[in-house]
Amino acid sequence: MKKIVLFSCLILTTLSLQAQKAFPPTNFEDVTPPPAPDYSNPDYWAALPEKEDMADLNPGKLKHGQDDAKVDVFFVHPTIYAGYKKGQDQWNADVNDAELNKEVDETTIKNQASAFNLAGRVYAPRYRQAHIHAYYTKNQEAGKKALAFAYQDVKAAFEYYLENYNEGRPFILASHSQGTTHTGRLMLELVDGKPIQEQLVAAYIVGIPIPKDSLKYIPQCETPQQTNCYCSWRTWQKGYYPANYDPKIDKNIAVTNPLTWRTDDGYASKELNKGSVLRNFKKIRKKLVDAQIHEGILWANRPKILGARFFGKNYHIGDINLYYINIRENAVERVKAYFSDRR
Repeated sequence: MKKIVLFSCLILTTLSLQAQKAFPPTNFEDVTPPPAPDYSNPDYWAALPEKEDMADLNPGKLKHGQDDAKVDVFFVHPTIYAGYKKGQDQWNADVNDAELNKEVDETTIKNQASAFNLAGRVYAPRYRQAHIHAYYTKNQEAGKKALAFAYQDVKAAFEYYLENYNEGRPFILASHSQGTTHTGRLMLELVDGKPIQEQLVAAYIVGIPIPKDSLKYIPQCETPQQTNCYCSWRTWQKGYYPANYDPKIDKNIAVTNPLTWRTDDGYASKELNKGSVLRNFKKIRKKLVDAQIHEGILWANRPKILGARFFGKNYHIGDINLYYINIRENAVERVKAYFSDRR
């Protein structure tokens, strides 16, 4: 039975009892890796402009703009391979697992990738995502190998996209959680300071801490219209910090306020929130939650919704959904600015 989560957007990528029911073997080498995806086959893409998929969906009466879009969106989904179902006990997921693919589509593609479908044509690869345990295992070497293994698929997908789909078009990079682990590395290796950087409208790399000095040539976005830059944040209930929070380190983490699209610590009230998308994807909840940058993380007051007190203090699961409409509109705004700057 499909797991029901408060914001219905992804499996929570924090320590949980469910994520610990099925651990991979101790050593990465003890596992035979699943076969690599073939990105020339549309089946290995969770979203493509030429096929109907969950990234085409929209809440309320909104419509996607992919048919006439002048830019592309390359979206990398978060961890859905969490070990709470039978068979999820390997270091990396099998992209031929139909049940897992269905869950990816009905959670993160529907609830996160769709936020960008007004700004551009959405491309979202399936990849051999690392097990959630890769982030928490005591065998850090094995965890790193599992994540590196997953990254090689994301890199291959992006390179295939550039060679076969892009045709010189500007693009947006978007990701959450494990997707951001891979997209941050992708930007460093293939975009930062490279000729292709000129095509980057903006990157929305959310849910994983991004050090301010991690990229040499691509700056953090500091205004709503800035292009060729990146936005990032991690959301926590106001007054709380990650378990491993270190102010000496975290003060160097890049944080963007998704209500103002600025990097100062000014408070943004929920009046600025144009709409959140929760478990009922079709309904847009306006003015639900606020936002304020605080020492390397984004703070938000607990939303006044049924069941919010069971959500905990970590709002990671809602990083995108809590600010869905603001993200959607800002992506369009940056696309307009990108073309305006190049007239």
